[in-house]
Amino acid sequence: MRAIPAQPEPSAPQPVPQPSVLRRLSRPLAALAAVAIPTAYVAAVDPNAAGHYPTCPVLRATGWWCPGCGGLRCVHALTRGDLTTAGHDNLLVLLLAGVLGLLWLRWLWAALTGGRAPGISIGSGGAVGLTVLLVVFTVVRNLPIGAGLAPPLL
Repeated sequence: MRAIPAQPEPSAPQPVPQPSVLRRLSRPLAALAAVAIPTAYVAAVDPNAAGHYPTCPVLRATGWWCPGCGGLRCVHALTRGDLTTAGHDNLLVLLLAGVLGLLWLRWLWAALTGGRAPGISIGSGGAVGLTVLLVVFTVVRNLPIGAGLAPPLL
């Protein structure tokens, strides 16, 4: 009778080495820099003074405030800590800045702790909802009842 050679015991799977903290932080910090540099420019060059930025092409062509009109003024007011003015200039940009700030903080925390970067998925229903929100916001801010949502004329 022949002896069957013993099977080697399977070795435990080797843990995948985690990248260093600096490497994990590189993407969130690069994203922060990509947002901070233009924000610093808007903070330094006041969009409320005429002539520094081009007029919105939608406003120029139609006379209607688009969903982004007043966004630069909103960011300028945010850099000064003036939430009331920021909300008056463009409430949608103010809300978007808050949501993006929270998402960035989640991403930073995941990078610090070695967790998975949070993903966002809105799906088709969310996309339709966002589109409806943009259309309603645009229409309301251009009606007399929504005049408080429109930025002041320069």
